[in-house]
Amino acid sequence: MKAPEFICQRFAVGLTRFSNRSVKSGQKARKVQQLTKKFKAIISVCLPKVFVCHKLVSRLRISPKKKQTNMMKFILPLFMLIASCLGSPVSQTRRFPSDFLWGVASSSYQIEGGWNADDKGESIWDFLTHTHAEKIVDQSNGDISSDSYHQWKRDVQMVKELHAGTYRFSLSWPRIMPGGYMNHVSTAGIKYYSNLIDELLRYNITPMVTIYHWDLPQRLQELGGWTNPEIIPLFKDYARLVLEMYGDRVKIWTTINEPWHVCEHGYGVDYMAPSYNYPGIPAYLCGHNLLKAHAEVVHMYRELFQPRQGGRIGITLDTSWPEPKDPNSAEDREASERAMQFYVGWFGHPIFSKHGNYPKVMIERIRNLSKEQGFGARSRLPEFTTEEIHRIRGTSDFFGINSYTSNLVTSNGHNNTGKFPVPSFNHDMGVVESQAGVDWPGSGSVWLKVYPKGMYNLLMWIHREYNAPEIIVTENGVSDRGGLEDYARVDYYNQYLSAVLDAMEDGVNISGYIAWSLMDSYEWKAGYTEKFGLYHVDFSSPERTRTPKISARVFAQICKTNTIDWSYRPKLDDEQQLVAMAQLPAEEQMARTSGASGAISWSLTGLLLLALLR
Repeated sequence: MKAPEFICQRFAVGLTRFSNRSVKSGQKARKVQQLTKKFKAIISVCLPKVFVCHKLVSRLRISPKKKQTNMMKFILPLFMLIASCLGSPVSQTRRFPSDFLWGVASSSYQIEGGWNADDKGESIWDFLTHTHAEKIVDQSNGDISSDSYHQWKRDVQMVKELHAGTYRFSLSWPRIMPGGYMNHVSTAGIKYYSNLIDELLRYNITPMVTIYHWDLPQRLQELGGWTNPEIIPLFKDYARLVLEMYGDRVKIWTTINEPWHVCEHGYGVDYMAPSYNYPGIPAYLCGHNLLKAHAEVVHMYRELFQPRQGGRIGITLDTSWPEPKDPNSAEDREASERAMQFYVGWFGHPIFSKHGNYPKVMIERIRNLSKEQGFGARSRLPEFTTEEIHRIRGTSDFFGINSYTSNLVTSNGHNNTGKFPVPSFNHDMGVVESQAGVDWPGSGSVWLKVYPKGMYNLLMWIHREYNAPEIIVTENGVSDRGGLEDYARVDYYNQYLSAVLDAMEDGVNISGYIAWSLMDSYEWKAGYTEKFGLYHVDFSSPERTRTPKISARVFAQICKTNTIDWSYRPKLDDEQQLVAMAQLPAEEQMARTSGASGAISWSLTGLLLLALLR
């Protein structure tokens, strides 16, 4: 059965139809309004998924000028639908496969601190935050951040407390190779990650290691960074070293995290380091070199390391789902598809598609626009040779995807209604994205609104486009502005995990889900103003004290039991009970929570029925 929110949405449609019917002659408007008020109050109490069901409640507009007919014909379906949402453990819980991979994630610059500890080199983020603090919302930096360079043992304990079998973290290139070259390798840097990996294995936690998550050595950036083809052999040297050092213990690798952000947000606009703000040209050079570097590392791993180490290697892409602004508009549907080809296909098509190379729509649009813009016959999008196409295609053992939200999309049109720079990635794509006018719940980030159906749509698109690859959701989560009682985050995880499970039930091969993030940390240009963590970090404490939020307890139960239980909403003052529950076997824990919630839910359903009949 589908998740309760979809049942509630179906019910809302019926409710809307009923509310448009006429009232019996002589019935007072006041009575109808009282009924409306009672229903709103009770539905808010009965359904813990407040941010979903507020949509249902807001649709209740019973007009006192119209008649009510066939009351019982409405009440009976209502009773059954509410009972199905709230009643039995079967409808309250949804189960993932027993071998499903559960994990939590972080990245080196965001959590480690120790920016100049031992002999670590300067990264592009060190340089940006120290020289242009005004580009960060709160003028902060990651010099200390969550101080995981010193608090790594506590980090491992947190992963253990969450019952997460996998910890996804990244290596800092300048911590291991301070200047980016093999001539200087940091013993302290090598030792730091070795100790972390050993500590994880001590508690049977699988390390999932990202080789590059945005903190390029600054000295390499001074050579042009990812726009310089010299980055390809340098990245290969760096990867060879870490594969040799850690590959005997690390069995899941990703080469690069979110290449779209590396290239477009780093070079195309003034956002991520190195913050070039040079639209339309260097981002494509970056992507071209990045894909070649990724492929060289994967081939090296498969030839030299995989046969004796037995691990797997892949890449992590990202996107927000582009929802057509008008689903009935062919133009908006085409804009949605074009956005997916530019965002995901730019890096996904060369690796995962049957024939490789960039998506046809990217090649043709950028070539034609380049010619119109006076660049001559040479496209701003570089071309792969036939040999390079074959070299890159198939270089991933799984499809890693990061996604948080969705946008409404429509076509930009020939008159550039989006007012994009010419040339630029956005102008080339020809899609206008917006969240204006949506009723999706917000978060602590202006760009992140909650629309779980977008996750389902994204997973289905990857499944169809790339011939059913194994997918690992390598990042998904939501921000707020702080606090331990983060029930909105609990609701977000329940919602998005339900969407993941829906996709699995519809045939998508999803083998794992990794929550972002383990703890509050440095959120790039947002500094410390936005919090994504399952654990709160006290940034004013010298020890950077970590404290579990409500969401940590809920996610721990999900990881432990492989189930989504909508009724499980612990409170901060239940700490002793929660500690005792955590020590119970998973089956006994499920029996206790499901039994209690079932009795309460049926009582609430009865209360609702009585209120409607009164």
